Amino acid sequence: MGWLFYTDRRVKTYADEKAEIARLCTFETDTRKTVLLKASKLGSTWYAALRLTNIDGAPVEDRTYVTDADGSITFGAVFLTRYDEGCWGYKDMEESAGPVESRAPLSLLALLSELKDPDSYAHAWRQRCRDWAAIPDYDEGDKIKLAAPVTLTDGSTCQIVTATHYRRGGKKRRCYRIEETGGLVRLSKASLAGSELLGSAKGAASPVLAEFFAGKGS
Repeated sequence: MGWLFYTDRRVKTYADEKAEIARLCTFETDTRKTVLLKASKLGSTWYAALRLTNIDGAPVEDRTYVTDADGSITFGAVFLTRYDEGCWGYKDMEESAGPVESRAPLSLLALLSELKDPDSYAHAWRQRCRDWAAIPDYDEGDKIKLAAPVTLTDGSTCQIVTATHYRRGGKKRRCYRIEETGGLVRLSKASLAGSELLGSAKGAASPVLAEFFAGKGS
């Protein structure tokens, strides 16, 4: 399915978008109905969990999803969105259609029905979402080894960095100090996938705290 844009420009704000996503996910036919359980926006992409039930109360039979105990199935959907000359538009796809965007939160994935085929597009999509959620969120001062060297714009590389920040417009912005040169670099969350914590800022704060945090792992 292609993009659909609203030329009446009725969607202008986050609240407008959320309401429209809810409307798009809520429909009913003579035999079935779908309701939105949860919607979450990351960047310009909306992720949704939709529950499908039969009007007559009979269990839903589906070749992709295992029917839940109450007879329903709950599936994931992805809505790509963007504005074009002030007009909001979206492109939607169900998780089994193989969406590329895969940053749905774990709380949304927990609502979805089990899958019948472990090799399905939906299974791979859910795993990519879990992999994204597993990327560490490091604290200020943490020393990190990236899974692979990152090539910078000047052609040099870095692999061991320390989480720090700089200020712009009165706000703190995350960056990383390069171990080899002391320079600062911005890194995307994706570049931290598979990284390793070499030294914790919390553990280094004082001998007492270091002993405390070491004890938590025992």
